Amino acid sequence: MSKPKVLVSDPISQTGVDALAEGGLLDVTFSPGLPHEELLKIIPEFSALVVRSQTKVGADVIAAAKNLKAIGRAGVGVDNVDVDAATQRGIVVMNTPGGNTVSTAEHAFSLLVSVARKIPQADASVKSGKWDRKSFQGVELNGKTLAILGMGRIGAEVAKRALAFGMRVLAYDPYLSAARAKTLQVELVENLEDALPQTDFVTMHMPLTDETRHMLDAKRLALLKKGARIVNCARGGLIDEQALAESLASGQVAGAAIDVFEQEPPDAANPLRNAPNIVFTPHLGASTAEAQESVGIEIAQAIRAALLDGTINNAVNAPSVDAKTLAVLGPYLRLGEKLGRFVAQIAPKRCGTLRIVYSGKARDLDTTPVTRSVLKGFLTNISGDEVNEINAPGLAQNLGLQVVESRVSDSAEFSDLIEVTAEDGTNRAVAAGTFFGHKPRVVVINGRHVEAQPEGVLLLLENKDRPGIVGHIGTLLGKHQVNIASMSLGRDQAGGTALTVLNLDSAPDEKVMKDLLSDPDIVSARILKL
Repeated sequence: MSKPKVLVSDPISQTGVDALAEGGLLDVTFSPGLPHEELLKIIPEFSALVVRSQTKVGADVIAAAKNLKAIGRAGVGVDNVDVDAATQRGIVVMNTPGGNTVSTAEHAFSLLVSVARKIPQADASVKSGKWDRKSFQGVELNGKTLAILGMGRIGAEVAKRALAFGMRVLAYDPYLSAARAKTLQVELVENLEDALPQTDFVTMHMPLTDETRHMLDAKRLALLKKGARIVNCARGGLIDEQALAESLASGQVAGAAIDVFEQEPPDAANPLRNAPNIVFTPHLGASTAEAQESVGIEIAQAIRAALLDGTINNAVNAPSVDAKTLAVLGPYLRLGEKLGRFVAQIAPKRCGTLRIVYSGKARDLDTTPVTRSVLKGFLTNISGDEVNEINAPGLAQNLGLQVVESRVSDSAEFSDLIEVTAEDGTNRAVAAGTFFGHKPRVVVINGRHVEAQPEGVLLLLENKDRPGIVGHIGTLLGKHQVNIASMSLGRDQAGGTALTVLNLDSAPDEKVMKDLLSDPDIVSARILKL
């Protein structure tokens, strides 16, 4: 019987390559820098592919990979992997979420010091034969205010270093609990707009999502204290590069240090390329010998486990359970993740507790993987591609989110029920789900009974229970060419407040939402994406 073949198409540490090949059980090909056309040609013969950020594993590669069982990303993000296409083909995608935390934090802080003291520019000046001390006067970090946008593992490590330098640290993270902020010795700020006018330095450590794209745009850059400095070692796209270039030119922003770009590498048309008061590095956050060795070994072990033992670790698109258990738990895992995502989008921002209650047949299961799926779904909007079933508990701990799991006797209404509650001590959001046949359904939302499919785009409306309101909503959506796939209604009492849940074929734009909310009988309208 031939050995499973593994292709390593990007540079990883030699220790990682050796770990893959250990014992001669896998046939390992190390071929970094492989042209895309060559990858398409040879990928059909391989069972696993190991990449970093250079190789683009798009739908075309996955379609050509007839024997591929696993893709390993030696790093956190999986932006260069078409996870949906891989999932459809039954290919597990794994990453190494914890291997480069300290490396990235140290790089961010190095850039912070560099932009404060203009070290790269001074170095270039001396090397060119000049001795121009006046042009490179910097500023001290001691006593300055640093705003950290995103307080996950990396943000927390940056905070430790900033405090050691005598900085005041403001933390902006809508999902960080007050208790966790106190432990980290940082000041929690509710609104970014309130924090920016106080800050001398800003460093970004958030995933790139619809919510965070261009979170530092022209409007917010204008709110910064004049002469502030910005560091981005997280994701290109968090900053509007054109707006930053204009702020640097005007002096509103005194300097910036950028490790990641919207387009990598940045081309000649990038507006930041010619700014004199900026420091560039070519996506070096994880580029230390220690980090590369760590992620190389970690991904090698994950690939070996998947191919040789059938065990899945650090998967971004599959639970880490064996095939026999997965056959039983699979529907509950999918329902749990959907409920987590659902609740996250209606929950209060600073949740301190996530409660998961199992009743009926669900309480007899090994619920640990299901709880992790719920947690993964809940944290996906917060941590993006970084979160999976393995690292979700650690991410929750970083945010100060307590996860409480319990089992109760059979529900009076459902033979099988999972209920998820997110609360901040004052407010809470609740959703419960079950199965109708084999189909998952959300059956309770904040105490109101509904029957909604947890799929695609949902429009959640709270409205006064009056005759004609449903027809009005349907007519308004139809006017804007938004098609309703299904509808569910629930109310507390006749003539009271009703809950309307619509499954839509496409997400309504801002104009549709504005038109909906212009009706005084519609109390609230929210788009959920599952």
